[in-house]
Amino acid sequence: MDRFHLLKVFIAVAEEQGFAAAARRLNMSPPAVTRAIAALEVQLNVKLLNRTTRYVRATDVGLRYLDDARRILAELRAADEAVTGINAEPQGHLAITAPVMFGSLFVMPTLVKYLQQHPKMEVSAIFLDRVVNMLEEGIDVGLRIGQLPDSSMRARRVGSVRLVLCASPQYIQEHGIPLHPDELDQHTIIASKAGNNGLDWRFPDGKTIKSVKVKPRLTVTTNDAAISSAASGLGITRLLSYQIAPQLASGELKILLEDYEPEPRPVHIIHREGPNGSAKVRSLVDLLAEQLMNDPALN
Repeated sequence: MDRFHLLKVFIAVAEEQGFAAAARRLNMSPPAVTRAIAALEVQLNVKLLNRTTRYVRATDVGLRYLDDARRILAELRAADEAVTGINAEPQGHLAITAPVMFGSLFVMPTLVKYLQQHPKMEVSAIFLDRVVNMLEEGIDVGLRIGQLPDSSMRARRVGSVRLVLCASPQYIQEHGIPLHPDELDQHTIIASKAGNNGLDWRFPDGKTIKSVKVKPRLTVTTNDAAISSAASGLGITRLLSYQIAPQLASGELKILLEDYEPEPRPVHIIHREGPNGSAKVRSLVDLLAEQLMNDPALN
């Protein structure tokens, strides 16, 4: 059997976790799907799937092969597009993911511009404050803040952000500025539970790391709420610099204790496409990179 056909069948069975469901998805008969998986396992001389009467699950080897199979078929589709001329003009659909506030502040303006430039394109923007498995969820492009784990994804660094303390000029005038992290217990703290924010705030202090267990007077579940509370003069909060970029620009918030900030966190665009990938992904990545690398809030 054709190897690419076998890969398509294997991906369908692994993702649907069943032969009948995969057969419906591929418009094939269940026996044909079963034969294709058996042929692939014979060719590879490995067991890719565990089968019982109740479920079908990929083995550990099968899971690794599944990632490779998805990548191979994605590269094949990109090669087909390049040959058939689809590469000449972006068209079709793609999906992009980013953290919620980053997507709203920095990605959406570029997506609007991208769609205006390419009328044959459709985009799904998935903004979530969690790390999305792009392969499993069919995402083409992602924005990541922080160090990247090793993966098969291609990455393009477009800037960096800082973890900062901030307060309003009104609060600073009334309560003063802390000169050291140890002085935070003398101030009103606003804590956000969004993302991975906790109450153990760590600060570089010379060659050591200073850990300060804060006791917030106000705890909120969204960064928006923390920002508005700090801007109203209630107290000091800790957020990523991009999240308060509009308030810093307007003067509503001021950064505190800059000498004790951790190292900046890199911002990357990640995607599955190679350098000769489809025009729709390549053009969006290029436009995003251009916009983000020129944004003073990320540099």
